[in-house]
Amino acid sequence: MSKEELARLVALSTISKMNSKSLLKIKRAFIDLQDVWRANSEDFLKIGLGVETIRAIIEERAKLDPEKEWQKLEKEKLKVISLDEELYPTLLKQIYDPPPLLFYQGTLNKDKYPLACVGSRRLSFYGKQVIEEIIPPLSQNGATIISGLALGADAAAHATTLQAGGRTIAVLGSGANNNSIYPKENYRLAQQIINNGGAVISEFPIGTLPLRFNFPIRNRVISGLSLGTIIIEAAEDSGSLITAKLALDQNREVFSVPGNIFSPLSEGPNNLLKLGAQVITSAEDILDFLKIEKNKDLFSEIKPLAENPTEEAILKVLSKEPKNLEKIAQETKFPTNVLVSAIALMELKNKIKNSGGMNYIIN
Repeated sequence: MSKEELARLVALSTISKMNSKSLLKIKRAFIDLQDVWRANSEDFLKIGLGVETIRAIIEERAKLDPEKEWQKLEKEKLKVISLDEELYPTLLKQIYDPPPLLFYQGTLNKDKYPLACVGSRRLSFYGKQVIEEIIPPLSQNGATIISGLALGADAAAHATTLQAGGRTIAVLGSGANNNSIYPKENYRLAQQIINNGGAVISEFPIGTLPLRFNFPIRNRVISGLSLGTIIIEAAEDSGSLITAKLALDQNREVFSVPGNIFSPLSEGPNNLLKLGAQVITSAEDILDFLKIEKNKDLFSEIKPLAENPTEEAILKVLSKEPKNLEKIAQETKFPTNVLVSAIALMELKNKIKNSGGMNYIIN
């Protein structure tokens, strides 16, 4: 697609009642997009556009300025790619209703194997622990981690990938220009994603507000970009379950992490497991299921080494389940003052971790 045609498509995307489905119909029906400015209502009805969309096109098209819209993109340092282009993500191109345009900051690559990771905005310690356990080996093994930049599980998936030196993509329900990035609390995280080889992408044009109904639309892009979607934690009414359903509709895999049966945040994943989602408790489970070759060095378990009898006793009683100082003292038979000193040193050496409230887990 020429730059001029791409600019026309970008301009059409800004029409008030336009959405990706209507824009896709226009793109497929009109070989020369200049004809959209000359077409009549009957022409638009023939390709399946709704009455409100047709009315908006006819009322607004005379005021559209493709060159001006292109200049806005350049000013915002925002790139755009159309469905026809080679760099357009292959997996996304295969879904029923791929976005005809993707606006983005950062880098689009032909990713080796992209995986989505989504979950609750109210992420528990358990959920955070699961992300920190599963995401680093996946990303270090070559996976690109896709999520939605939301608070909670999404942000944790992005941040954990970056900490592991991996590549991650954030898919927005707003415009991808800096002033539109949502939520604002994760603006800095978005910039880190962009600056570390990832991308922030959206099918919505510059300046699109994060309206509630944009997010289910956005979710099909998260699942569509990915070979499979990992559900960490999700209440019964969570948007993450919309993403899981969309993944199944797109004939993609859904991986679910089992959770505490008494926690509302486990209702979503546990129900998905009943419906046939793939149960996972490690990164290896995902790689094995998808038949992806594993870097053996990443998956050989390396336990922290004890340097003295006190450390040996502490490591022996700790696991991934948080344990408080009092319990450690009871089980090791060491005085509390000795343990406090030893634990502080072990934290500095990254052998153990304080999970909050003086509760410790093995690292």
